[in-house]
Amino acid sequence: MKSLKARIEKAASHAGPKTPDDAHLAVDEFLQLLENGELRSAECDADGNWRAVPWVKRGILLGFRIGKLIDMSPDVSPRSRGAAFSFFDKDTFPLRRLTLDDGVRVVPGGSSIRRGSYIAPGVVCMPPMYINVGAYIGAGTMVDSHALVGSCAQIGERVHLSAAAQIGGVLEPVNAAPVVIEDDVIVGGNCGVYEGTVIRSRAVIGAGVVLTRGTPVYDLVREKIYRGSAERPLAIPSGAVVVPGARQVKGGWGGEERISLQTPVIVKYRDEKTDNATALESWLR
Repeated sequence: MKSLKARIEKAASHAGPKTPDDAHLAVDEFLQLLENGELRSAECDADGNWRAVPWVKRGILLGFRIGKLIDMSPDVSPRSRGAAFSFFDKDTFPLRRLTLDDGVRVVPGGSSIRRGSYIAPGVVCMPPMYINVGAYIGAGTMVDSHALVGSCAQIGERVHLSAAAQIGGVLEPVNAAPVVIEDDVIVGGNCGVYEGTVIRSRAVIGAGVVLTRGTPVYDLVREKIYRGSAERPLAIPSGAVVVPGARQVKGGWGGEERISLQTPVIVKYRDEKTDNATALESWLR
């Protein structure tokens, strides 16, 4: 791994238009390790703190840099005359090839999984959905229809990303905090979870909640406010049940007009009733 890191760093730091001769081989080996789960774009330390792995992100960016734009359309013969879908992307990032041995269920209907993403056995992908390069998806997770898992996002085991959930990707800058969804989390429909947000295990994010590093989250149970900062991400506590809420603008014209701002609110912590309401049907997997 140290040798590969050195090769990636050397090629990425090359200032000229031409990269080292072995750059393509290094990127190919690098992407394979990402797909195998042997390499990750973010890591968690012993204290539970998640951090980006800058050299891995540089490796992904290097892949874009050295890639050539090619026709990836499924049928490029003259007879097609536009009948087939047309796709044009860098040759270094084709769709990831899966086989039955991968144990991943991809339901037909317009889903795409990009090369360089790790998809564990038992993952279910409902159409249409998209998983980008550098993402990590743990075993038993369901990525539902119209859901997006952005580049380098880290998704744990037995997570349900509901329909139209948007998990942001963070590729640049290379040291930017990743988006992390830990094990056994439920992310409701039409949610958005973006840069600098960590959702701890067993949390439930209600439909329509939007979370970013700068979003204040009001905990009605513990009577505190959670905020991220430039140094640390917004972290949703383990087992928290978060729903959309509002807080009134005080003072000035906004107060006079009784304007309210959207804000996520923790209304309870997961209990038996919540578990029953959010239980994942194993037969679907």
